Amino acid sequence: MDNVILVDKPAGITSFGAVARVRRRLSEKAGHKVKVGHTGTLDPFATGLLILLSGKMTKKSAEFLGLDKEYEAVLRLGFVSSTGDLEGEITPYVPEKVATSGGNGNQLDLGRTEQPDMDTLRATLTGFVGKIVQVPPIFSAIKIKGERAYKLARKGETPEMPSREVTIYDIKILDYNYPFLKILCHVSSGTYIRSLARDIGGKLGTGAYLTELRRTKVGEYRVEGAEKIVL
Repeated sequence: MDNVILVDKPAGITSFGAVARVRRRLSEKAGHKVKVGHTGTLDPFATGLLILLSGKMTKKSAEFLGLDKEYEAVLRLGFVSSTGDLEGEITPYVPEKVATSGGNGNQLDLGRTEQPDMDTLRATLTGFVGKIVQVPPIFSAIKIKGERAYKLARKGETPEMPSREVTIYDIKILDYNYPFLKILCHVSSGTYIRSLARDIGGKLGTGAYLTELRRTKVGEYRVEGAEKIVL
């Protein structure tokens, strides 16, 4: 019962829900309660690799938390979401405007709404590769003054999220059929793909949010070796 357990989490279940299902199954098999914990959560709408530890292996969770991760993500351009994903309030992207000089009241669009071509996409994504400063989404589990940010956001508050440095090792375009852009990204631990999608959309001048997210790899562990959880 002291194991590393690879789970392919389906959409519609929390990471804690996945832990509870595995714990119940192992406990029934062992005839006593088995300790099970995760090594990094996935959002409920996301799917893919979730590494769980059982028994004495739970003491080694820190060794897994810092591992690099790989994700397949589908971005919808032209719209933004209050949560950065399809579970939030979805609204059309409105380009920023600034007043032009001369005091004539004219405004200049800082964004654009036309469809980006492939060259623009490649150039924009390349600009995110390397060390970047990222602001996590307010709907996240980060603690702000002792309380989870998402709980503050649900109360109508807008917590000030601390920025962090993360590393984007690689981003590849898997498919593009406007308004949907599918990418494969290899990132450091602590990277929020919802924030990455938001920032890519901002750089493109179209806005963007995640419609799909699948974690395919953590360190050297791949989702192909994981067991599916049936809802």
